[in-house]
Order: sequence, then C-alpha cells, then structure tokens
Amino acid sequence: MRRVHAPIEDYALIGDCHTAALVSRSGSIDWLCLPRFDSPAVFSALLGTEEHGRWLLAPAGEVRSVQRSYVGDSFVLSTRYEVDGGSVEVVDAMPLRDRRADVIRRVRGVSGTVRMRQEYVVRFGYGDVLPWVLRVPEEERALLACAGPDAVLLRTDVPLPRPQGNRHVGEFDVRAGEVVDLVMTWYPSHRPAPPPLDRDRRLAETVRWWQDWADRREDGGPFAAAVARSLLVLRALTHEDTGGIVAAATTSLPEEPGGVRNWDYRYCWLRDAALTLETLISHGYSEEAREWRDWLLRAVAGDPEDVQIMYGVAGERHLPERELGHLPGYEGSRPVRVGNGAFTQYQADVIGEVLVALDAARRDGIAEDPFSWPLQRALLDFVERNWDRADSGIWEMRGPEQHFTHSRVMVWAALDRGVRAVRSFGLDGPVDRWQALRDRVRDEVLQRGVDPQRGCFTQRYGSREVDASLLVLPQVGFVAPDDPVMLATVRAIEEDLLQDGLVLRYRTHAAPDGLPPGEHPFLACSFWLAEQYALSGRVEDARALLERLVSLCNDVGLLSEEYDTTARRQLGNTPQALSHLALVRAVQALRCADPQRLLR
Repeated sequence: MRRVHAPIEDYALIGDCHTAALVSRSGSIDWLCLPRFDSPAVFSALLGTEEHGRWLLAPAGEVRSVQRSYVGDSFVLSTRYEVDGGSVEVVDAMPLRDRRADVIRRVRGVSGTVRMRQEYVVRFGYGDVLPWVLRVPEEERALLACAGPDAVLLRTDVPLPRPQGNRHVGEFDVRAGEVVDLVMTWYPSHRPAPPPLDRDRRLAETVRWWQDWADRREDGGPFAAAVARSLLVLRALTHEDTGGIVAAATTSLPEEPGGVRNWDYRYCWLRDAALTLETLISHGYSEEAREWRDWLLRAVAGDPEDVQIMYGVAGERHLPERELGHLPGYEGSRPVRVGNGAFTQYQADVIGEVLVALDAARRDGIAEDPFSWPLQRALLDFVERNWDRADSGIWEMRGPEQHFTHSRVMVWAALDRGVRAVRSFGLDGPVDRWQALRDRVRDEVLQRGVDPQRGCFTQRYGSREVDASLLVLPQVGFVAPDDPVMLATVRAIEEDLLQDGLVLRYRTHAAPDGLPPGEHPFLACSFWLAEQYALSGRVEDARALLERLVSLCNDVGLLSEEYDTTARRQLGNTPQALSHLALVRAVQALRCADPQRLLR
C-alpha cells in the first residue's frame, strides 16, 4: 500500500553532530541513519512506507492542535499536542559529545490524562533488513533489535510495545505532571550494550551546549532569528570528529515529486565547506573556522590531479552511486539513490571556492602552517595546467562537458587569491605568472562569456542562456555588483529564470544536463539574487525578497533545497546547508547596504 507522505516542511531535525533524525509533526521519526550521516538508515519511512522503518510516538486519539519549537537555540525539539481531555509535551533529542548514539523521547503530561501510542519498526539497511527482536532478560523493560553489524536497544519507563506482525505497538497513559522516557541506543552488535543514560543530565547538557555555541555568534538586527537558526543548522550538519559538513541530512527527496532528480546529499562538497568557512569567520566562529579549514586541507591533500568535488564525512573518496529498488521513494519519486556519481566529475570551480575560503581565513588571522600553503601552491599548479579545460559546472551537469562561465570565473578567482597571498601576505610563489594567467582568463570571460545582444553574462560559452550561478560573480570580486554587464545579467535572470518571484537555477529544457526537464525554484539562488539586489543598491527589493524567502522556512526555521510556488511546499533534500548559507550571506549583505535604516 502506498504511503501518504508528510510534506517535507513538516519535518524537524534533531542531531548529535554525528548524524541526524527527521521528526514529523505527527510524532514519527521517519529518517535516521546510524551512526553517521551517511550510514545506512534504521528508519526509512521517509522514502517508503511504515514497514521500511519508523518510530511513532503521539497521542492515540484525535489531535486537536500541534505546536512545536526548539528549546532555545538548540536542536532539542518540543512538540505539544492538545487532545480532548488533556495535553502532552514530547521532547525529542539526541545527546551529543558523549561518544554514543542515543535518541531520547520524553513524554510529559501537561494537563488531564492523555493516552499515548507508539509504533516501533526497526529496519536496518535502508529498510531492507528485518532484524531479530527480543526482550533483554537482564533488564525489566528493554527490547533489542539486532542484524549483522547493527544493534539498537529500546529502554522505556512503561511496558514494552508488543509485536504485531513485523512491528511493535504499545499504548500508555500520561497524567498531568508525569514524565515517561523512551530511549533508543545504537551500538555495534559485537559489543556489549551501553549502560542506561542519565536522561535528565544529558538533556540539560545538550540544551546547554547548543545554547552556549549559539551565544558566541556576533549577530543581531533584522532576520536575527533566521540567521541564528541557519548557523545552528550548519553546525548540526557538521561531523564532530572530522569537521566535514554534509550538504543535507537526507538522500533522494525529489526536486520534482514523481521525477528522477533524486540525489544523495549526505556527503561533503568542497564548495559547501568553503562557503561555511567564510560564513563562520564573518560571524565570529574563528575556532570552528580553523576546524573547517583543516578538514578542507585534509580532504584535498595528495595529488591535485585527484581532487574531487565531494568527499565522505571523513574524507572518503570512493562514493559509488547505486539505486535501492526496494524503496518506492518519497511520493513515488524513483530511483532512490545512495552514493553520488558526481564524485567522478571534474568541476573547475571547486579549487577556486577552496582558495577563496582560505584567503578569507588568512585575512581573519588564521595563520598558514607548513602544510597549508604548499598544498595551496600545488592546487594553483593544477589550475595552471588545467585552466582551459571544460567541466561539468556547479550544477553537476550529466551531459557533455562545457566551458561554463561561472567555472571560468572561479578559475580566475583561484589565480587571484594566489596573487593576493604573495602580494599582501608575503607568501612565496610565481606571482607574475599567476597574474598574467589570471588576466588572460578574465579577458577570455569578457570576450566569450558575454552575450553581445543582451550585454549579459551567459551560462556557458557559445550559448545565450543565463544561469543563476552568474549571481556569484560579484561575490568573488570578478565584477562590481553595479557593473553594467552584471546589471544586464540580473535583468536577463529576471526575464528568463524568475518563477513567481523566485529563481530557477537554469532553464532545464535548454541546458545540457542529461536529464528530463523540470524543476522548481532553487532557494539558494533566490538568496543570491537578494544579495545582489542589496549590493547593487536595490535595498528595498532585497528586503522584500528576503522577507518572502525567510517566510518559506518551516515552523522550526528549516529550509530544503527548492520551493514549489504553485503547491506552496518545500522540495528536495532537507535541511539544505547551501540554502542556509545563502540566507546568512544575503542578510549580511542587506545589513551592510543600509546599516542605519536597519537599526531604526
């Protein structure tokens, strides 16, 4: 039976900086990979049915209202349900910084008496592996599910759920003032089960850690709440040990429901890592910026010829893409993919993204070490050898390689930051050669990447199409935001790519991306347009667009990849790091453009 999936915006994130779970407004954990972001899922109902794994905890009867929020600036989720006869609060959390993998679900009676229901369906291997489930004789209320290398242990304050077919179901009453805890713990099946948690202490410590981290930001003014939550999302998507930031917590949430543009975003793109580094620096997180820089340097270490656009959480290089035929997909969107074949692509922009970010780190006072500058020189040597090479572009086109204008500009940016490193910071390198090649690339872009009729930059050489990635050109200093060619580019994007006021990446029917046409506005691109408006003096347009975009966040402040303006719903993987990165940048640009007005 096909499942009616919850809207993507109905999901909230909880996480422990090793992995993350998605919890729906109806109280179902429908997605959780353990123990890492990119591990096989234990709960996969998000991409299938309840039988592919989920953990429902909600009132048994009809719910009159649902209200939820995070506890302060944390990822501890509080959901309050009102039912006939009472109300109850469910607190969901994943304690962090304790080398464990736990989910705490605390039920607190608020008023009256509420009957609660849980359905507990564990399926390892993305819903494909039915575990052996048994009660633990050494503990009064503990249920063990085990298969292969994985084990999860459910401990409860109430009688354990009983088997019904291949799921476990139970009900219990909660009265006003009562607290009932349910805790699920993952561990390697060849090891002993971890001891029970001190739940009160770990919940308090988790809230406090998140709040302390958030309180360090240098921020305020309009859109402060959206910026704060966006920075927290970036931290939640960053692995505590390695420093790698995943692009999103999910795989295969579709760009078009029922379509094939379904990709695995649980990996670390150099582009996202570089942008995160710049964003953290600009908001006072210098210590974290060093950690991100170190991940970047480790990821790209080795032969520059082998640099990839993306890596695993710990820097793994082999990320083969495969399809999971047993999962029907979110709203029937198939195939469901794990791994990402784009890791083999050549994208000329990524070294530029990395060197732009490392330049920002230098300017913030993060000193080079004996490893970091030689590695950057090796990357620049690679740029010199490959500067004229066609590539797959920022959008990972699966068609023929092209000379994409954005990629060409990022080649320019790589060389420009090399020149700056020598001229401004006294580092060693063939600065005259880099400068000559930088100027040659710039001249080429202005000659071959501009439409002579419209006077705007083009998506790729030899085409008259535009692309939202062209909005990045002023961000890296290639042109001024108010340069006539840039202003013409904005006009062309407004004419060709705006859909109900939001920005498409490109026109899919006219692009060589190797896929069937059709997608929705890309939220990061829309934030880029708001940033461009602000920097070019269109402050009111920037403010209006930002207000609209921020209003598209769900009730707990999360954004996915795209937005369907007709159905008024989020689409694509969630929460999306690039969307939140672009939000932070756009707000910062608006504040810089009109600081006095923003303070009034």
